[in-house]
Amino acid sequence: MEKILITTSFGLESLVKRQLQEENFKNIKVDNGMLTINGSLKDMAYLNLSLREADRVYLEIKSFEAKTFDELFEKMKAIDWFDYIREDDNFMVNARTFKSKLHSIPSIQSIGEKAVIESLRRKYKIGTFKKTNARVKIELMIEKNVVSVCFDTSGDGLHKRGYREDSVKAPLRENLAAALVDLSFYKYDRFLVDGFCGSGTILIEAARKERGILPGIDRNFDFTKYLFFNTEEFEKIKKEAYERIDFSKKLNILGSDISKRAIELSKINALNAGVEEDITFINNNFKDINLRDNYGIFISNPPYGERLSRFDTKEVNNLINNKFKKLSTWSLFIISSDKNIDKNINKRLSKKRKLYNGGQKVDLYQYFGKKAQI
Repeated sequence: MEKILITTSFGLESLVKRQLQEENFKNIKVDNGMLTINGSLKDMAYLNLSLREADRVYLEIKSFEAKTFDELFEKMKAIDWFDYIREDDNFMVNARTFKSKLHSIPSIQSIGEKAVIESLRRKYKIGTFKKTNARVKIELMIEKNVVSVCFDTSGDGLHKRGYREDSVKAPLRENLAAALVDLSFYKYDRFLVDGFCGSGTILIEAARKERGILPGIDRNFDFTKYLFFNTEEFEKIKKEAYERIDFSKKLNILGSDISKRAIELSKINALNAGVEEDITFINNNFKDINLRDNYGIFISNPPYGERLSRFDTKEVNNLINNKFKKLSTWSLFIISSDKNIDKNINKRLSKKRKLYNGGQKVDLYQYFGKKAQI
C-alpha cells in the first residue's frame, strides 16, 4: 500500500473526509489542509478523478528526518530516482516547511534537485539533463524536521476541471463551488437557484454531481505520464466512470445574471461540462425572477469587492432579503467577504462557516428554511 496525501483549502477538510468515507477508505488522518490515507496507485488515480473539494493528490515515496542541508542532500541522493524519472523527464522540486531547522525554501529546492541529479547519474551517466519530456513535480514537505518526499500526481490544481473556457471577474473556484453544493445537501428533487450566477460554476458543479459526472473526468493529470504508472489501468477507471453517469434524473436548476456576457459564458461552460440541458440560464435581474415557496435552495456568490458591478453591496443584500422574506421554506447559502450580509437579511442565521477562495477569506452564511411536513 502507498501513502497518499490530499491537500485542500482550510475549512473543507471535513467534506473531503466525508467523501473518502463514502468511498470506503479507512484510517483517515486529518490535519489542517491535509488528509492522509493508505491506498494503491489505482486509488491515487481514482481520487484525482473523483475528489470534489480537494486541491491536489500527492504520493509519498520516502520519509526521513533531516536537520541539516547535508543530511537532506545525502538522504535525497540515496533514493533510486531512476525508478521514477526518465533521463529526459522535466523534473522539478518544490518545497514547503513548517517548524523545521531547514526553513529556506529556495535552498531546500536547489539542494533537493542537485541530489536527484546525482542519483539519476548513477544510471544514466550523463552530465546534463535536457528535461524535454513529461513534467514530474517533486514536493518536499518538511514539518518539525521530518521530510516527506512526494510526487504531485495531479499536476494542475484539481479545481481546474477543464470545462471553464473563460470566466467573469473574481470567479469562484470549482472545488469551492462543489463544497457549497455539498454543504447545502442539495439533491436533484429540489429546485436550485443562483440569482447572481456569473459563469455558472455553482450550478454546473451541482448538476455534474447529481449526474454522477466525476469532477476530473474532462482533464489531464501528470501521473498518467509517470514512468511508474500503468496508463492502461487509468483508461479502465475512466471508462467505468463514464458508464456510471446517470442520465435518468430530471433536474430543475435556474441561473440568472444581469450581465449578458456572464450568461453567455455560463451556457458555454455548461455545454463543455455536459450539463447544458440540465440548467436554464437567463439574462435578467434577480429581482424580476418569480419564485414559489416550494422548499427551494438558493446558493450564490453575489457581487462584492472585485465582483461589484452595477449594484452596491447593500443593494445586493436588500435584493436577496426582499426576494426571500416571504419564502419561509427556502434555504439560503450565500458566500461573501462582505461582513454586512447578515445585518441586511431579515432571517435567522443558522450557521456561519469560514472558507477560503484562492487564498481569500470568505464566509458562508447559511439560512435553513422550514422542513417539509411528512
